[in-house]
Amino acid sequence: MADGSDTTLTAEQTGGQAPQGLVAGIKSFAAGHGGAKAVIEYVGKRGARIVLVGEDGVWGDQFADDTGVARQACAKAGVTVENAWERELMDQMRPSNDLWRSMARRTMAR
Repeated sequence: MADGSDTTLTAEQTGGQAPQGLVAGIKSFAAGHGGAKAVIEYVGKRGARIVLVGEDGVWGDQFADDTGVARQACAKAGVTVENAWERELMDQMRPSNDLWRSMARRTMAR
């Protein structure tokens, strides 16, 4: 199993339904960026992080209660879930200038 794989289970799978707000947020991101792909990452008790990469290279994220809910939300939103961070997906990402500046400030502050 690859690191960050969406098949990694959280300690307690809720088996619940994906919240409509989460599905709407994913749909909105995909619509605003010419489509999107997602990578689901397990983040412990907090649940799962859905990293969305738009076709235009812009990326964002959403959080779900667990990986099952995250996968279900992506399916309802019509967004393809990648199993891991493949090179092609990483090459597609284009961080904004604001993000580069914020990362530089964090590095310089250490």
